[in-house]
Amino acid sequence: MDWYLDGSTPEAVTDLRHEIVGYLRRHADPGSDLPGAELAVSELLSNVVQHAPGPAWAQIDWSGERAVLAVHDLGRGFDPVAELPEDLLQPGGGRGLFVASNVSGWMTVAAKRAGGSRVTVELPVARVPERDLDPPRQRAGALPSPGQAEADGSFGKEAFLLALVVQLAAAVERNEGPDAAEAAVAQVGADVGGRIEEEYRRARGIVGELPPTQIADLYVRLKAAIDGDFYVVDVDEDRIVLGNRACPFGDVVRRAPGLCRMTSSVFGGIAARNTGGATVVLEERIALGDPECRVVVWLRGDRRGQWRFAHEYGAGAGVIAADGA
Repeated sequence: MDWYLDGSTPEAVTDLRHEIVGYLRRHADPGSDLPGAELAVSELLSNVVQHAPGPAWAQIDWSGERAVLAVHDLGRGFDPVAELPEDLLQPGGGRGLFVASNVSGWMTVAAKRAGGSRVTVELPVARVPERDLDPPRQRAGALPSPGQAEADGSFGKEAFLLALVVQLAAAVERNEGPDAAEAAVAQVGADVGGRIEEEYRRARGIVGELPPTQIADLYVRLKAAIDGDFYVVDVDEDRIVLGNRACPFGDVVRRAPGLCRMTSSVFGGIAARNTGGATVVLEERIALGDPECRVVVWLRGDRRGQWRFAHEYGAGAGVIAADGA
């Protein structure tokens, strides 16, 4: 589950805190420490406004027993000192991290490779298995944006189709909840990826499993067709590593990071059909403020539980296990 945060105003933090805590409350086991979770969420989001004002992102992974919250920012980074300062009244003294660490199961602080930080905590809430009936989260303004208009006030085909994809996903979210919207995006990705693979095979006369090198070539070609700028970093029998300099969704993906499930589903479905299973790890994402994407597709089988914020795909090309993102 992904949220975008305009970290320049305290009001945005308050709104997002209510949203995240509301999500936790709707799905938490009755014995969970919701006040402690709310305190941790509040402190980590407030930390962004104080030390890294600007765009930020929150993620919830609930694939395990307890919810795990990760907050990404684009600030200058900081030393992970989670303790009270000698002067309790001094501003910016590390109290937030101290409080968050003491109400959480564990906490880690890591620097993002291209700048900024990622703070991850295990929240003191367990999940009750249930169908997700969440109301919608607040989304970015409706597309197409004014800046995409032509001189005569009309919108071109590309702007219209981009808006169509994003707004359809938002409509599903409003009616069925965030998980349903991301599942729909994943299903579309699986369907489209399957058709593109069929045409790739037909054009080249390929029968049987695609080897990793051809899978990687297919990834790059299909993303280039929609103005992505993916390139191969490394390929072997166990994994395919790709970078990406440009998101096909443009800047809007930062306000709708759930659209990354499209990439995960396309890549995971193709790999799973050809190797018997796959795990897709979105290590870096333009949608979360990184300058480029870094995607690792692990091949040949189910590696469930080895990574947080990963998606697993079975040989039937359907998602067999995924986190809440």
